[in-house]
Amino acid sequence: MKQEDKKGLNRRDFLKRLGAGASVLGVGLVGCDSKNNVVTGNQTALPDIPVDKMEYRTNPKTGEKVSLLGYGCMRWPTVGGGGGSGRDQADEIDQEMGNRLIDTAISHGVNYFDTSPAYCKGRSERATGIALKRHPRESFYVATKLSNFSPSTWSRKASLDMYHNSFKELQVDYIDYLLLHGIGMGDDGMEALRGRYIDNGVLDYLLKEREAGRIRNLGFSYHGDIAVFDYLLSKHDEYKWDFVQIQLNYLDWKHAKEINPRNTNAEYLYGELAKRGIPAIIMEPLLGGRLSNLHDHVVARLKQAEPDRSVASWAFRFAGTHPDVLTVLSGMTYMEHLEDNLRTYAPFKPLTDDEMQFLYDTADLMMQYPTIPCNDCKYCMPCPYGLDIPAILLHYNKCVNEGNIPSGRDGDEYRRARRAFLVGYDRSVPRLRQASHCIGCNQCGPHCPQSIDIPAELHRIDAFVEQLKQNV
Repeated sequence: MKQEDKKGLNRRDFLKRLGAGASVLGVGLVGCDSKNNVVTGNQTALPDIPVDKMEYRTNPKTGEKVSLLGYGCMRWPTVGGGGGSGRDQADEIDQEMGNRLIDTAISHGVNYFDTSPAYCKGRSERATGIALKRHPRESFYVATKLSNFSPSTWSRKASLDMYHNSFKELQVDYIDYLLLHGIGMGDDGMEALRGRYIDNGVLDYLLKEREAGRIRNLGFSYHGDIAVFDYLLSKHDEYKWDFVQIQLNYLDWKHAKEINPRNTNAEYLYGELAKRGIPAIIMEPLLGGRLSNLHDHVVARLKQAEPDRSVASWAFRFAGTHPDVLTVLSGMTYMEHLEDNLRTYAPFKPLTDDEMQFLYDTADLMMQYPTIPCNDCKYCMPCPYGLDIPAILLHYNKCVNEGNIPSGRDGDEYRRARRAFLVGYDRSVPRLRQASHCIGCNQCGPHCPQSIDIPAELHRIDAFVEQLKQNV
């Protein structure tokens, strides 16, 4: 790829600006101890990350070399110090830190950046465009989506206005990878597909945009309704999908349907794409972070096998080992996340058959510690009654993973777990935003990409909390 541009930085000056020699990295989060860190591994024992060892996969249509690690731009850091997520973000994006993350990623070979008009409360495309504009256009591939979820945006005009605005926000005159966003999400997958893209002629318009070169690759991201997935693949000869984005990780490979009957095992999704020669782009390799925040027993198992690797690296290696995967997306809010993923993919070491079986066995073990499949995307927010839905579900998951789900009704262990759950609940979720205030209106449910029955889970957690309060 071209290394300099009048409006960009040449590679040598760029590395100097970051203070890089053989490696840019070494700056993690202030106050984070990288030694024996569960998330990032024992980085103090590892060598510097090289700038020329990134794994690439070839796009069969264009011959483009795409980095196996793709940057998901759904959770940019915010000026308040946290990470924005989905469509619910109070703080402004920290543009300077976002620039720094993208600079570091590009300097280490990452060239695929995935965003959406729906991410970071509508701010992600603009922040991503500002950061990428500082680099030569030929040095990166940008992916965005037509995220016309609400029926108010289903009209041809509203949909195309959203599409054209992406060019403005990203400051580009062509989009490398465009996705129909969230296909199959909700209870009315086929109806939504027709309303959002087919009946209004929007898909036909996008196909013509691809012919004209303003879209280089056209695909869709799939969530939930398998009938919609199968239908769109049956139309492959007509639409000629260039790629499809699916959720794939070692837990969802065989257990997605057990976790939620409306989901589809990743083994099937990937297999159907591979049969047709359609490259897969992977989302949720960590299952919303849950595969880096595991039950203590599972963490011990993974760390015993690879003491110096992070727990998360197992999931990223699993996704990348499949040969028809074009890139694996990771929403990297902090530099330590980026550092760890670069260590996994630059260079990349595929899993052996024995290691794959080890992860299949690990997934079976994890099913003994069931958590709610919330990935903290916040698509369910805001709740009209003020509940902090993701915080409620994530607190429950955290307690499962830490062994703080009280069982029995007596004993020191019960009292310890009971206190940990209740005190942690009040600290994590303000009283007025807890599950007890859910009236079951289900305005959240249709927006959940994981098809969680959110009201049912909230009522279950509330009943559990009330039981704990009574068993003093």
